Amino acid sequence: MRPGIRDRSGLVAALCLALFGAYVTYVGSNLAYVSDVGPGPGFFPFWIGAGLLFFACYQAIQSMSAPRRQNQSAQPSWRGSGRALAGWLAMALSIFLFGWIGFAASFVLLTIFFIVVIEGRPILPALGIGVALTVIFHVLFVITLGVSLPAGPWGF
Repeated sequence: MRPGIRDRSGLVAALCLALFGAYVTYVGSNLAYVSDVGPGPGFFPFWIGAGLLFFACYQAIQSMSAPRRQNQSAQPSWRGSGRALAGWLAMALSIFLFGWIGFAASFVLLTIFFIVVIEGRPILPALGIGVALTVIFHVLFVITLGVSLPAGPWGF
């Protein structure tokens, strides 16, 4: 067998994961690593990013050492890959919108996108599920744990 890239789609996935891991590690390294009472706000992002980088390296090594695929049925589905990419982009957009429209509205929109666009389900149940999940998050984090979530211009 010739040396080189054996699984190009796996290598592209490893590169995307490495870029995201590097970004998370960079952001985490800019935050305080420890605080007076324990781990600081940069502790978990730093180690999550480092873990993502580790798994990206593992995926890249696997992509270069995996045997070549011989049949067409083993080729990646571009429709499935497009849905996965759309999900990642929607999640990134949702995180980006936190500061402007708040967690609640952003999370409802993200949930509706996943259910309606990715899964192809009706919009009304998706809206109900999005609102219900947002209420559950609010009760769990804001009321029970006392953690503030980003609020939008409407106060939620």
